[in-house]
Amino acid sequence: MKYVITGGAGHISKPVTEKLLAAGHEVTVIGRNADNLKGIKAKGAKTAIGSVEDVQFLTGAFKGADAVYTMVPPNFTAADLKAWIGQIGENYAMAIKAAGIKYVVNLSSIGAHASDGVGPVSGLHRAEEALNKLSGANVKHLRPAYFYNNLLANTGLAKNAGIIGSNFGGENFTMLLVDINDIAEVATEELLNLQFNGHTARYITSEEIGTNKIAQVLGEAIGKPELPWVVFSNDDALNGMLQAGLPEEIAKNYTEMGNAIHTGVMFEDYWKNHPEKLGKVKLEDFAKTFASVYNAN
Repeated sequence: MKYVITGGAGHISKPVTEKLLAAGHEVTVIGRNADNLKGIKAKGAKTAIGSVEDVQFLTGAFKGADAVYTMVPPNFTAADLKAWIGQIGENYAMAIKAAGIKYVVNLSSIGAHASDGVGPVSGLHRAEEALNKLSGANVKHLRPAYFYNNLLANTGLAKNAGIIGSNFGGENFTMLLVDINDIAEVATEELLNLQFNGHTARYITSEEIGTNKIAQVLGEAIGKPELPWVVFSNDDALNGMLQAGLPEEIAKNYTEMGNAIHTGVMFEDYWKNHPEKLGKVKLEDFAKTFASVYNAN
């Protein structure tokens, strides 16, 4: 089988590529920087260097593949983040159609059922819609929960203020978390099996856990067992991100996403379409990584 993987040597794309190579398949990895792909190339992958903003490049890279894995790379300079993400989805759709691809595994996000109000995930909703217009391709949208890795942004707050938190959470609030390795496992499974038809979505979660429990587990890992989870106002969350140096467009989108988590909008479709099983990696496992980053700062 021939696969094309977008996302270069990213946290999910790289292990997916390695698993496909180990299974004996031909894999081409798309990335913007040849140097970043040297490691995966040495393991047997072919590389295609170019931009996901270039439909002609994507079409050429996709041609001949049995399946492609699509993801939208981060962009902290976009003037309109949602529109940019949606446009990359349109680019993928045009290239997939032109290249005659029959199977697509697309990395989306929990909350992508909502057309607006969920921050950058609103852009992924648009990307899903673009791919869903393809009549000749079967598309499986992966909708992972909130990444464990996102919690690493709290290490400085934990060290300097003795708290962690966001503009979501609180008593009786259930947070949905996922590990990147569990996402890679599901993506690889879908790519190897290619048993999906039409346009469908699959949710991926490693842990369903209260935010107070998150604070407890991470606090114990860094020697602060009484570490509290603090729920910030939207304004405080926005100002905190701006003070941390995030561009205003990015900070506004992340604040909107946090609010959507807090109000339940982000997770409402997940509870209606609950996955059969959760991932293997639990918060206690991730807490070791959190502690390592905390102690390194």
